[in-house]
Amino acid sequence: MATYVNNLRLKEITTGDEDGTWGTSTNTNLDLIADGFSYGTKQMAADADETFTMPDGTADATRGFYLKITSAASLTATRVVTLGPDTVSKVWLIENATSGSQIITIKQGSGATINVANGSKAMVI
Repeated sequence: MATYVNNLRLKEITTGDEDGTWGTSTNTNLDLIADGFSYGTKQMAADADETFTMPDGTADATRGFYLKITSAASLTATRVVTLGPDTVSKVWLIENATSGSQIITIKQGSGATINVANGSKAMVI
C-alpha cells in the first residue's frame, strides 16, 4: 500500500504495487515535485483564522515554494494562517497580499510562529 509520509506529500509506491499503472503515479509525483518549486496563491475565505493543508498526492497551491496569501474579505485584526500538515518540513516564501492592512501570523503545528506584515514577504522555515 502506498504512503504519503514525505515532505511534499508524494505517493510512495511499495514494491510490487500498481502493476501497469506505476507510470501514471510517477508522472504525477514529478508534476508535484515541480509544484514544490513554483508559485501558488491561497485565499483566506473570511475575516478569520485559516488553515491550508497540503493534500496527499494532489496538486495544490500550498505545495508551492512561493505562497501568496490573499483574502476574500478585508481583515480587521491579525489572523493566524496554519500550514498543514504539521509533519511537513518545508521552506515557504510567504507574501501577505490580504486586504485590510493586517498582519498574518504563520504557524505550523505547535512550533514557533512568524508575523508577516501586510504587503511584505517572509521566508518561513
